[in-house]
Amino acid sequence: MQVKTQPDDLQNYLTDASNMPGGHAEKLFVPETAEEIASILREANDDGTAVTISGARTGTVGGAIPFGGVVISLEKLNHLSIDKNTKVATVGSGVILADLQKAVEAEGLFYPPDPTEWSCQIGGTVATNASGARSFKYGATRRYVRRLQVVMADGEIVQIERNCGSPRVSKGETRTYDVSLSLTRGLLQSGLPPLTYERPDVRKNVSGYYNEEPLDLIDLFIGSEGTLGVITEVELDLLPKPEGFFSGVVFFWDANELLGFVDEVRQRSFAARRNLVATAPGSDKTDSVAIDIDASLIEYFDGNALRFISEKFPETPGDAAGAIFFEQETTAETEDALFEQWNELLERHNADIDRSWFTTTEPDREKMRAFRHALPVSVNERVVRNRQRKIGTDMAVPDENFPSFLRYYKQTLDASGLDYVIFGHIGDCHLHANMLPKDDAEAEKARHIYGRCVAQAIMLGGTVSAEHGVGKLKRKYLAAMMGERYLNEMAELKKSFDPNVILGRGNMFEEKYLG
Repeated sequence: MQVKTQPDDLQNYLTDASNMPGGHAEKLFVPETAEEIASILREANDDGTAVTISGARTGTVGGAIPFGGVVISLEKLNHLSIDKNTKVATVGSGVILADLQKAVEAEGLFYPPDPTEWSCQIGGTVATNASGARSFKYGATRRYVRRLQVVMADGEIVQIERNCGSPRVSKGETRTYDVSLSLTRGLLQSGLPPLTYERPDVRKNVSGYYNEEPLDLIDLFIGSEGTLGVITEVELDLLPKPEGFFSGVVFFWDANELLGFVDEVRQRSFAARRNLVATAPGSDKTDSVAIDIDASLIEYFDGNALRFISEKFPETPGDAAGAIFFEQETTAETEDALFEQWNELLERHNADIDRSWFTTTEPDREKMRAFRHALPVSVNERVVRNRQRKIGTDMAVPDENFPSFLRYYKQTLDASGLDYVIFGHIGDCHLHANMLPKDDAEAEKARHIYGRCVAQAIMLGGTVSAEHGVGKLKRKYLAAMMGERYLNEMAELKKSFDPNVILGRGNMFEEKYLG
């Protein structure tokens, strides 16, 4: 195990993609085993020393930035194995997502979660319940986690399996768990403090501890942002690799036609999945499933985003109102019928089919994905040139309120005079409005607009963070969304697992709730 104390050795571990300033720590540990982490935590727990967990530091909310205490980097926990027969990957927390994806694909399998930054580590994706574009069909990381190895604050190493410790009581009551873990056994069997809040009716939400029924013990740790324990190993479910894909980047000249197209794709995709479940083996219905549109992703670019990205992709129409990037899985038997269905739908919504891009080949599909990923990269390059920080939203709202929320974005940003682009996961009613301030005065204006967008999302029944997490930067927005009562419930739950409050201090809520 490496132990570093020199400022130059610590420097890279004092910041993340949020560029939040002021990070500092006394010591950096780079362990290679869970047992070494357990030893570090036992000492820190006895001394009351703050511990910050560091992954690849690709997060945008300051969760990996220490403000005192010690840092534990998980980069050396990089073991990886895949059982092709059971379709399970066993992965150290320090494994890079791109490396996992390559290994899985080499076995003819598929791991759906695809956050924009593929250089992230698997432990970080679990700690934040990362999602990405394909979550429209496949959901977030949570759906694929079957087992966690976790080192608790007191140094105990535990294995938590899916369906281990299901709740025995209704929401709002003290939860008891029947588990064969030594982990604070008395606490789990006598009951954890209740979480009584209702989560927003949105498909993507990483704001606060998970609290839906049925709740599994493992779900408390997924998305907990390093505040309940240190995730050191993960078992992940894998899927068979799809036979093929039909992909398109489609341009529209009328924003209302674009939204009508998205709404129909969304509804038909949901219906196709319901039909698939209804006709699955063991169901009462035995009819064959009709071939219909079922998108795996639906991504949006507004007109500003298209003009912005045309600097790197000059073939992009610069005068379009917006564009949609979609994909659907195909087989040799379904390909022709699906082409016809998509073409009919695009014609009905007056898409510019002649200038749009379509493919069924892997190289061209990767070019389309590069088109999608080039936008946030270009945005980051612009704000660096301006010597400013990007200010980007991460809210999601219920389906029925999405059109009004998008109108609010556009009207507010157009009136502000700020440069901006809007893009993201429109299938899940979750877009990123990125404001690009040129100077300090514009940056201050952008921060005020961000706060107004948060308030609007909350008023519409949405969430303040759909995929990036809360970390340290969004604590006040989580407080606005949940209120003191529910933050106190979360704090009591954290203290049940971490009585001396050493893990992830400052993440999710201020320390005043943990006193």
